[in-house]
Amino acid sequence: MKINWLIITCFGLFVPSMSAQQIHFEGNDMPVYEEKPNSSTGLNEIYVLYSSDGVSMNYTQRDAGANVTWYSYDERGGGYAEPISVIERVDSRVTTMRQVVPDKGYIIEEGTDRIYVWVADYSDYELDLKNISVDSQRDCGTARLNIEGVGDDIIYYTINGVPERLNRELTVTYRTLEWSDESSMWAEVVVEENEESFRNSIAIPAPYCDTEFTLSGDKFLRFWDMEIEVTSDTYVTSAVAVETTATQEEREATNEIGENEGSSSTLGGSAPVSITFSAYCTDAMVHKEWQMSTNADFNDIQLRFTEEELVQNLTEAGTFYYRFYGTDNSGECETFGEVYTVSIGESSLECPNVFSPQSSEGVNDEWKVSYKSIVQFQCWIFNRWGIQICKLTDPSQGWDGKYKGKYVKSGTYYYVIEAVGSDGIEYNLKGDINIINYDQNKNSTVN
Repeated sequence: MKINWLIITCFGLFVPSMSAQQIHFEGNDMPVYEEKPNSSTGLNEIYVLYSSDGVSMNYTQRDAGANVTWYSYDERGGGYAEPISVIERVDSRVTTMRQVVPDKGYIIEEGTDRIYVWVADYSDYELDLKNISVDSQRDCGTARLNIEGVGDDIIYYTINGVPERLNRELTVTYRTLEWSDESSMWAEVVVEENEESFRNSIAIPAPYCDTEFTLSGDKFLRFWDMEIEVTSDTYVTSAVAVETTATQEEREATNEIGENEGSSSTLGGSAPVSITFSAYCTDAMVHKEWQMSTNADFNDIQLRFTEEELVQNLTEAGTFYYRFYGTDNSGECETFGEVYTVSIGESSLECPNVFSPQSSEGVNDEWKVSYKSIVQFQCWIFNRWGIQICKLTDPSQGWDGKYKGKYVKSGTYYYVIEAVGSDGIEYNLKGDINIINYDQNKNSTVN
């Protein structure tokens, strides 16, 4: 018999003022698992009994004088609910169904209010785990678990007859490695993957360390303190991963054009450039190498370095690409690190001809060249009689206007420079240096 008043569920869900707490069960040895489903199902509560044998379902009404009617429905939904004739009245407030029938939806009507529930018997869907093993077929990205056991889906139906599945919340537990930016290392962690339903095959992201897999569950057995589990033999991983860094040595030369400010995305600048490339590998990686190419797609790898930490001192102008490559012992599982682009600029060298030591501290009180990508450098400074006053061996160095610890007199001095740039350009420069605004009262050497 179709109950016409339930057709309202096709147009909108009825929100009852009754509470699922008015329903309770008797005769059950184990507590009843209760779950509040999504409101879209139209159900107030789902009850899972460990076993329904000998269990009665009771309803305590709010109004002792109100009429109470029970209905049940199946997979067709509440629109096809039928009255239950075997309901007994215990007293003025309690009605009961002496033997609950599982895998049914129940609608209890008190006056104009209704409550919607579903009852399932867990013993009809009981989880049984026999064994767990890992598929022997090699897969670099996935570990496939084979499960022996049973555990059918627990299906319930909404008041509109839509089938839904209860989440069993099975748990797969295993170890893997996780990268920590804070400590710059791979750390072993325990991972828990939740599975909604029992399956004979489960795909898990391949762990980065050897581990055992444990499958445990389900949430209903946990609730009854009867959780079961199975554990695999030790799985030997072949999955590989790497984290890399590139750290450029910084210089503080104020007269260098385009100071080096290396980062993972901007490396290079004025030569010479010193960069430390570091690779942090997971356990299964056996073959390890840094690769250098002049092409971003690495179709012409020019250099290979079989080490995890690589220090490169770059003195040649151009753009170079570095990346880390590693594989497991078989060579089938491989990984690549980040590609680092290093651009070394062309050289330039300019010489000032005037400076004024002592006249204004910190302002033009030192003679320095302005340079970029100079990889070899020598500079000699002479007075007008050809006496060598100073010699510089690095372009970042400067002359403070002193000779043998004392300031020289103002006037004209001369420099000779021999240098080589990152682009191979050779510099042979000569010129004069004029010292001006000199304080004559200061001690000085003979010019």
